[in-house]
Amino acid sequence: MSTEGSNKAIVAALGANLGIAATKFVAFLLTASSSMLAESIHSLADSGNQVLLLVGGKRAQRPATEEHPFGFGRSRYLYAFIVSVVLFSVGGLFALYEAYHKWHEASEGHGGITSWHWVPVVVLVAAIGMEGFSFRTAIVEANHVREGRSWWRFIRETKSPELPVVLLEDSAALVGLVFALFGVSLTLITGDGHWDAVGTAMIGLLLVAVAFLLAMETSSLLLGEGAGPEDLQKIKSALVGPGVDSVIHIRTMYVGPEELMVAAKIAVSPTESARDITEAIDAAEVRVRSAVPIARLIFLEPDIARTAVTQ
Repeated sequence: MSTEGSNKAIVAALGANLGIAATKFVAFLLTASSSMLAESIHSLADSGNQVLLLVGGKRAQRPATEEHPFGFGRSRYLYAFIVSVVLFSVGGLFALYEAYHKWHEASEGHGGITSWHWVPVVVLVAAIGMEGFSFRTAIVEANHVREGRSWWRFIRETKSPELPVVLLEDSAALVGLVFALFGVSLTLITGDGHWDAVGTAMIGLLLVAVAFLLAMETSSLLLGEGAGPEDLQKIKSALVGPGVDSVIHIRTMYVGPEELMVAAKIAVSPTESARDITEAIDAAEVRVRSAVPIARLIFLEPDIARTAVTQ
C-alpha cells in the first residue's frame, strides 16, 4: 500500500475533523447538549489520532541502526495501537461518563436544550457532509489497493494500518453523528434531556467497540504476523529451482507494513560445491523477490536433500 495514498486519506480526515471539532464545541457552548460535547471530543480525539498516524509514518522511515538492525517499520503499528487507546479513553469512556452525568441532570429536571434549538441540528447535518467527504477520500485510496477483497477482509488482512484506522474512524464518526442527531432531535421534540444522554451513551459504546477492534488488529501486527497463505505459497514455490530441491521449513514475519522477512532452510543436493550452493541461494533470493517484492530480508540455510521435509 502506498504511503502517499495513506497520507492523503489521513490529511483529508485531519482537516475535516479539526473544522468539525471547533464547530461542534461552539454548538455545545450555545446549547449545553451532551451529545454535542461528546461529538466535539470525539472529533478532537480523531484529529489527534491522525497526527499520531502521520508521526508514526515519519518515524518508520528512519534508517536501520545497530540497535535496530531491522529498521523502524513497526513504528506505524505502534502508533496505530496508541490511536486505539486514545479512541477508547478520550473518545469512548469520556462519552459514557458524560452520558451518565447528563442522565442524572435530566432526572433532576435540569436536562434539555433550552436555547439555540436549531444550532445542533444544523451543525450535525453539516458535519455529516464533511465527514462524508473524508470517508469518501479514504474509500477511494483504499480501493486502489483493496484488490477486490471485501471491506471486512481488507481491514483484517492488510498490513498497513493507516487506511483501516481512517476507514474505521470515519465510519464511526458518521454513525456517531447519526446517534447524536437522534438524541438531539428527540430532546428538542420531547423536551426530555434523557434522549440527549441516550444519544451520548450510544456514541460512547460505538467508540469503545471500534477502539477494541483497532486494538486487536494492531496488537496482532505488533506481535509479529507472518505472510498470508497466498504469499507464503508463492515464496515456497519460488525457492525451489535449479540447485534447490525443496523447502525443509520456512518462517516469515512482517518487520514493517511494506517489508517482509523470510527465513528458510532449503534442501540442496549433497554433491553440490560451495560455489554451486552459493549461486543456487542467490538465484532463489532473486526468484522470491520477483514473486513477492516486499520480501526484502531473506535468510536461507542450505541442508542436504535427504533431510528435506517441506512444511
